[in-house]
Formats: sequence, structure tokens, C-alpha cells
Amino acid sequence: MKVEVKSLTAQEAGAIELDDAVFGIDEIRADLLQRVVKWQLAARQQGTHKTKGRSEIARTKKKFGRQKGGGGARHGARSAPIFVGGGRAHGPRVRSHAHDLPKKVRALGLRHALSSKIKSSDLIILDTAEMDAPKTRELRTAFNGLGLSNALIIDGETVNENFALAARNLPCVDVLPAQGLNVYDVLRRDTLVLTKAAVEKIHERLSAKEA
Repeated sequence: MKVEVKSLTAQEAGAIELDDAVFGIDEIRADLLQRVVKWQLAARQQGTHKTKGRSEIARTKKKFGRQKGGGGARHGARSAPIFVGGGRAHGPRVRSHAHDLPKKVRALGLRHALSSKIKSSDLIILDTAEMDAPKTRELRTAFNGLGLSNALIIDGETVNENFALAARNLPCVDVLPAQGLNVYDVLRRDTLVLTKAAVEKIHERLSAKEA
């Protein structure tokens, strides 16, 4: 499919051909997107929550009552979970929440995420994302001309330093190189902005692979 290309000043800058296998999927699978997002968020979860078990409580292990005749149950230590100040039974432990997801599923999820932006008319192609100086005011003016307020900007192999410095002061705007393109960031921003260099990298990454 052909999509028009715009400049940073919202002027027409030609057109670009997008691979239908990457950007032209008609039926967007929400279950596939959910699997990839869940995999991403699980991998970033710290998993450092922990409570002390019975063996980790610093209390005496001396038997505090008689075995028989006390009128109660036969307890051996005050560190048991049944007592106030005792250990936690089956409490959380430090662990990794990450799980595996096949590479083909991840690639297919990214194709569906990109196609969803095309389908909802929330994709803009820029010729370049470069600035001569890191001026946030100038970039905000340019974004207003393009109708951008909540966007993810993807550049080529590297990001222009002045552009990145100017954009980091804008709320709800993320700038990433093509290698950092991921499903979660694509879906959490209203508009996806790709440069022509980013489109080339995406085609190299996803076009040759099987769905």
C-alpha cells in the first residue's frame, strides 16, 4: 500500500510503499496483542516482594507449654504462623515473573500492532526526524501542525540527538530507534510516527520472516 510522507513542518514529501504483510493485516487479533503485552510487562516486573517464613522469624524455638493438660493445642514454637509475630504461611518469595513467548508470536504481534495503527488512521510517515538545535518550543509547534499530542516516534538505526533532547521535555511523547520498536509502546500511544529510515528497518526486520 502507498502512504503519503510528510515533513516535520507538515508539508507533503512524496509517498512510500508499505509492505502489506507488515502493515496491511485486515483482521486484528486482540488476543495476540494481549499475549505479547503480557509477556513484555511480566519481563519487567521486579518480583522482589517477600515475607518471612516460620524458619526466618527470630524467636525462641523453646516449647512454651506442656504437651498435655494445658487445655489447648500442642504447639512447639511461637514462630508458627498461627501466632501474632509468627511467620507468614505460603507468603510471596523473590522470583522472576518472566515467561517464554515464541519469536514468531512476538513478530506476528508486532505486525498486528502496526496494522492496527494503519487501520485506525493513527500512523504518520515523516521523511526525517532531525533538528538543528534542541529547541522544545520549535518541536512543540511542529507537533501541533501535525496534530500530535500523544505519540511514539520511531527513527532509523539511531535517533537524532537534538530531536531526542527536544522531545524528552514533552509529555506523552516517546522517541525510540527502530530496534526499540515494541507492541506495548505502540499500543499505549495514540499516534505512531515512523520515519522513512524506520520503515526500511521494519521491513528488514519483519518482511522476510514467516508469520
